[in-house]
Amino acid sequence: MDADDFSAVLSEVRRFVRERVVPLEPEIDEKDEMPADIREAAKKMGLFGFALPEEYGGLGLSMYEEAQLMFELGYTTPSLRSMFGTNNGIAGHVLMVGGTEEQKAHWLPRIASGDVLASFALTEPDAGSDPSTLTTRAHRDGDEWVINGAKRYITNAPLADVFMVFARTDPDAPRTRGISTFLVPAGTPGLTVAPKDHKMGQFGAWTADVFFDDVRVPAEALVGGEDGLNRGFSTAMGCIAHGRVHISALMVGMAERLVDESVAYASTRKQSGKLIGSFQLIQGLIADSMTDYYAGRATVLEAARGFDSGEDTKIGPSCTKYFASEMVWRVADRAVQIHGGAGYMRGVAVERFYRDARLFRIYEGTSQIQQVIIAKALLGEAARG
Repeated sequence: MDADDFSAVLSEVRRFVRERVVPLEPEIDEKDEMPADIREAAKKMGLFGFALPEEYGGLGLSMYEEAQLMFELGYTTPSLRSMFGTNNGIAGHVLMVGGTEEQKAHWLPRIASGDVLASFALTEPDAGSDPSTLTTRAHRDGDEWVINGAKRYITNAPLADVFMVFARTDPDAPRTRGISTFLVPAGTPGLTVAPKDHKMGQFGAWTADVFFDDVRVPAEALVGGEDGLNRGFSTAMGCIAHGRVHISALMVGMAERLVDESVAYASTRKQSGKLIGSFQLIQGLIADSMTDYYAGRATVLEAARGFDSGEDTKIGPSCTKYFASEMVWRVADRAVQIHGGAGYMRGVAVERFYRDARLFRIYEGTSQIQQVIIAKALLGEAARG
């Protein structure tokens, strides 16, 4: 995107986040729902398609530009980003990476506009950190595919218009090579979405289990057509790598907000007749958090550069996701400590962000999975013993 145009986009999003969304955070957290007017405003701003190609109605941002946008979006409740994150990320990228031209033309413009909300249905009750062990199956029956199985923790499932469903299509193939992806519209007979999950945090972002009981879809629902048969795992991994940089940038935005909240509180709260910001131990907590934020920002931007160039689409995304998720958790913990008893009270921003931040060390691949990915990539055969 032209530099001036991109600067204007960032400025508009910054105003939207800080002037319209931030004041609504307590309401979103209490009601566990994103206001309809915020959803409509996000559509008009193009936020449902910022990472999708311009030819399909998106903004066509590079990973480096997307990271900067996520810094701004991360400044508020992560449920805002979650509302359109799957359209831009793991769900939308399934079609970008593996879809046929017909599938892209049919779905991507509506996904980019926000008229269609897409969900990425990969995780299962017994297949989370290692999705290659998934047990949802699909078999061919004439001109149709029949899907049976269950998915867990599927973001936006209660609201989704279409699901990108990963299912095993060749039970005899090696675990990572017998999986395919299917486009399954909501309302297809046999598809059931369970009640939304009641989570620790990130209220306003809905997840739920999804069940498939003899769900029939036409042959053209196979993502990539016949060329996409049994290629779903590699498609998923490519999408997840992009998602790891994307979500890392969100965490950096949250860390910035937490630093700002910590500084504001330490600049106004008095103890023993003095501002707590004058106490060196409080100064040390703030300095550590600012340093963590600064390092996280630099790490994400470097990973985004490597992703755009194609130089590093594996180690970089895992390194930045690992560092950023642990970083924002440290910053959130310090923010609560700086606030003292007030930081433990509902209605205080840092208490909410503390709950929200905990999930980042789990989804998009746990911290432990990132460690394994990084070490195996570096050690090669030596990692196998």
